[in-house]
Amino acid sequence: MAIETDVAQHYGTSGIAERILAALRAANGADAPVTVDALSMLDHFHGRGIVATKELVELLKPQPGEHILDIGSGIGGPARWFAAKRGVRVTGVDLTPEFCAAAVALNRATGLADRITIKNGSALALPAEDNSFDRAYSQNVIMNIENKRQFYREAFRALKPGGVLALSNLCRGKDGAFRYPVPWAETPATSFLATPEEMRAQLQDTGFEIVVFHDTTAETLPATIRNRERLEREGLGPLGTHLIMGERLLEMQINSARNQEEGLGRTIEALVRKPTR
Repeated sequence: MAIETDVAQHYGTSGIAERILAALRAANGADAPVTVDALSMLDHFHGRGIVATKELVELLKPQPGEHILDIGSGIGGPARWFAAKRGVRVTGVDLTPEFCAAAVALNRATGLADRITIKNGSALALPAEDNSFDRAYSQNVIMNIENKRQFYREAFRALKPGGVLALSNLCRGKDGAFRYPVPWAETPATSFLATPEEMRAQLQDTGFEIVVFHDTTAETLPATIRNRERLEREGLGPLGTHLIMGERLLEMQINSARNQEEGLGRTIEALVRKPTR
């Protein structure tokens, strides 16, 4: 519980939705519509932003009318994208109250409040009935989870038989001194990276069938390096995910990129299935 409190405090700042909407109006005009496309530079709190969410959509392949679970939903960017672009209902669960409040406000601003439900809760005790979701996904959440088997057990429990879980996880690479702070943690006290081999074993031990397990590090690293060089050269622009956590995100993003460049972190995409029996 102490770790969860520290994690929520790491992410939480007040007025997130207000800052984002003000920046959007300043850039696009006071009367510009608030859409998922307009917000896409601001609300996909992931190292690769909207690109990573689009890839996750293609991996998960949600079908219209399905009920999707977003574990660690943040301020709701991916949930809104799934709902708007794929015609699904989404329930998002996040530990940080300020993220949940921002997600609700932005869902309302985009006209998607009737298709997205946001719940403040823990990934280790999901506020969800057994066998209730068609599909689920989680983007770069597991790094804050020490008890990863419980995280996977809860996702397994919430999925219907035959349901699939798509994961975008940052895993541990080679041994070495990891740079902090990073976007998910100020210090090692709330950072828990498993190796890719441990991740695969934990998923299988939970009962999941592995459909896809792909190390994307080599594919994503060139863009990571370009983004790090841009940040070092230009700093933070007027629009970006730093509106969620503030100016400190500059150092965090640069450190995260350096860790991956030095082989200390590896990016894994996985799709796993709950057996039908």
